[in-house]
Amino acid sequence: MTAIHRTATFPALDASAPEAELIRRAQARDEAALRTIMQANNRRLYRLARGILRNDSEAEDVVQETYVRAFTHLDRFRGESGLSTWLSRIAINEAFTRVRSRKPHVQLDMLPESVLEAQIIRFPLSSAASDPEKSMAQREIQRVVEHAVDELPDVFRMVFIARVMEGMTMEETAELLGVRPETVKTRLHRARTMLRENVEKKIGPVVMDAFPFAGQRCERLTEAVLKRLGAGT
Repeated sequence: MTAIHRTATFPALDASAPEAELIRRAQARDEAALRTIMQANNRRLYRLARGILRNDSEAEDVVQETYVRAFTHLDRFRGESGLSTWLSRIAINEAFTRVRSRKPHVQLDMLPESVLEAQIIRFPLSSAASDPEKSMAQREIQRVVEHAVDELPDVFRMVFIARVMEGMTMEETAELLGVRPETVKTRLHRARTMLRENVEKKIGPVVMDAFPFAGQRCERLTEAVLKRLGAGT
């Protein structure tokens, strides 16, 4: 495997560097470019993978595998869609592969109610606990949001995560999930209806902060991928 080059090997990487430049440098195993790509996509890939698997550790595994596969085969990226969309598709395919390996003959949109039972996951909040009471309230609200999103049937949950939590456009979501924009609109409306009574009327905008993937978790995953690609420590 090609060794990863430290930043000093390349000119400084501008934060506004075009995608083509990032890809070129990532193909050359420039560590700064690899880090930039991962830090820009970690949360989205994690949320999408977790939306399918509903398990945080498995979702992290999927994100790692996505980057290793993508960075190892960057020459296959044709630019027909954005890099983020390409990475998202790899992550979704990897997550679905894991689901099929557990239940090889089950259609995801036909899962029985018992399989859709939610897992309650407690994630560390990004804000410091300077106000313990506020932090506790935020964590409880976050738990309610995550629980409610987990209870959505798969087809609705994926659209909700992409459109609402990740802020993707109707067209981006349709392209990512391989459905028509009209289908995205219908599924999103249905997902909102399912969530509204239990979540949106009470806590609304806090949905945007559910399933965080930043700080130490983001950095840990980035370092793990770099190590697997040969950067070492």
